[in-house]
Amino acid sequence: MTAVAIVHVGLGRVDQKVVAVGAPGPGELKVRALCSAISAGTESLVFGGRMPDPSPDDLRLDPFLEDQGYPMASGYALVGEVLASGDEAYEPWIGRRVFVFHAHQSELLVSTDRCYLLPEGMPSERAVFLATMETALNLVMDAAPLVGERGMVFGQGVVGLLVVALLDQHPLGELLAADSLAFRRAWSERLGAGAAIDASKDRDLMVVEDGLFQKGQNGLDFVVEVSGRINALDQAIRLTGFDGRIVIGSWYGKPQGVLDLGGGFHRRRIRLISSQVSTLGPSLTGRWDKARRLALALEWLDHLMPERLITHRFSPSACQSAFEATADHAAESLQVIFEY
Repeated sequence: MTAVAIVHVGLGRVDQKVVAVGAPGPGELKVRALCSAISAGTESLVFGGRMPDPSPDDLRLDPFLEDQGYPMASGYALVGEVLASGDEAYEPWIGRRVFVFHAHQSELLVSTDRCYLLPEGMPSERAVFLATMETALNLVMDAAPLVGERGMVFGQGVVGLLVVALLDQHPLGELLAADSLAFRRAWSERLGAGAAIDASKDRDLMVVEDGLFQKGQNGLDFVVEVSGRINALDQAIRLTGFDGRIVIGSWYGKPQGVLDLGGGFHRRRIRLISSQVSTLGPSLTGRWDKARRLALALEWLDHLMPERLITHRFSPSACQSAFEATADHAAESLQVIFEY
């Protein structure tokens, strides 16, 4: 049996590739894809040839990064129906839908430990956001917001929007957001930001800065930076107060630019916190593990209904157009998905 996989075949070029798919062996499931989501972060870096060199940890968690040559698969958010099982224990899963951490492919063999059984009745288009929701939860957990704090989220792509929606559930004193695209700022305010600014305009940034530091106030308590732009980190430092914390979720591509860690950063004792969904913050591991966090992400999918962020749908045969739409800000894309 064969299936169609979507692969990067060159800089800015993707295409379909026929791959063999056999019967599932022990510990494997055969899955027919229903939909999969393009990551506007990592996969756009791959598409644009701006991926940073992978570390050993990257290769362990994302095997597709091992071979940076073409053709190269990408993707990690797929929902499909289980067709067959190589283990008797998983035969009850046949006919059920699962979320799969796998690249875009019409049929696939996948290890059971990379599958997550979905609740009956959850729409596939909602479930395909599971990995993104887990990422957003991880960022909020690392930010550890307190009652009455003032926070800001730089970058209002899908991850940033979900972070805003989650933070809106906290009794914060103020919640701000920043993005250069007007349609994203509108979504941000719809999902809970008190105000969303265009940080590429220095005047807008100055107005916010004046408001955060006037009358004895001491800037932002925390920032979540998920814009993918290194200069946004500079702007976050500019707005963060003494002992404030900045959670960095962005994976900055090439070229990365220069980060200004000048006097303001040092004098205010600002904390930079790296955040990556592959692990949990050490302060959480006494009571939390990835299974508990993933289960919580599944629950919050029903609360936030992120499928409303889907702006473009493509068949695998239109994969080039799908990746171009993801990378083209003029297309006003948020979440781009493939429907099989």
